[in-house]
Amino acid sequence: MDTRVNIQWFPGHMNKARNEVKEIMPQMDVIIEVLDARIPYSSENPMVATLRGDKPVIKILNKADLADPDMTQAWMDYFEQEDGVKALAFDDNKASDVHRIVELCKKLMPNKAESGRQIKAMILGIPNVGKSTLINTLAGRAVAKTGNEPAVTKSQQLIKLEGGIMLYDTPGMLWPKVENANSGYRLAATGGIRDTAFDFADVASYTAEYLIQAYPELLKARYKIEDLPKTDWEFFEVAGRNRGCVRAGNKIDTYRMSEILVNELRSGTLGRISLETPEMREAEEAVVAEQRIAAEEKKIAKEEEKRQRRLRTRKNRK
Repeated sequence: MDTRVNIQWFPGHMNKARNEVKEIMPQMDVIIEVLDARIPYSSENPMVATLRGDKPVIKILNKADLADPDMTQAWMDYFEQEDGVKALAFDDNKASDVHRIVELCKKLMPNKAESGRQIKAMILGIPNVGKSTLINTLAGRAVAKTGNEPAVTKSQQLIKLEGGIMLYDTPGMLWPKVENANSGYRLAATGGIRDTAFDFADVASYTAEYLIQAYPELLKARYKIEDLPKTDWEFFEVAGRNRGCVRAGNKIDTYRMSEILVNELRSGTLGRISLETPEMREAEEAVVAEQRIAAEEKKIAKEEEKRQRRLRTRKNRK
């Protein structure tokens, strides 16, 4: 399958938010980054690592009730190998556990906590990772607007929490360009990017390919398939027929089946699924690094070609 997806989605309010975050970041004590537990790597905004410097960060793997629990634990262990990083997993069924975030903020800033001084914490996350719902639970009241679509929060706000913590909320921010094609597909599959920003059938095809390899039993059980096909298009044919996605002429409506697959993945109806592993992150980051080097070399070669052309033009004029 062609994986050259090109997803670029950076509304004006996100660019404004990035500049505001950059401006107030030096005042912060702790950074709280909310990730989607199903795609901890792909939902991790690379701008956060650049902007936070050496400030301690708490990575919240949110929506953990939708993710593979073993893989969520593997990701938490992986993140905590980094200096200054702590990881916690949350889901909607354990809202009372959010007090762990407050306690961890205090633990990371013991001097301020012991002296009773205010701890400033900034909460960041890409669109639709459940950041606003988490904030409302932390605050014990509805202070952040929630919704099922990306980019609901459009401006910063300050929220006073228990334990002397001031929380700085920020709009959900994607970065200007998703370099890793795989991450683009995963963001689209989980709803981190508006459905209008990509080809829905293409994303469903990518998702089906992964699930056939990683979660075959869940697909077989959900779509009542005894002998699971090895390709995405064969899967859509068989599953589509079983789900009644049949058009005139006895043809399978594969687009409708694509919508069913992605929507059932997003809702958790399909089962607890993680779309990436720490090993996949390592491999894909290596590929992206190679692509950056190749792009830079191409740019240098192009500039050199322009320089040589200018020299030849000058020589011919003499």
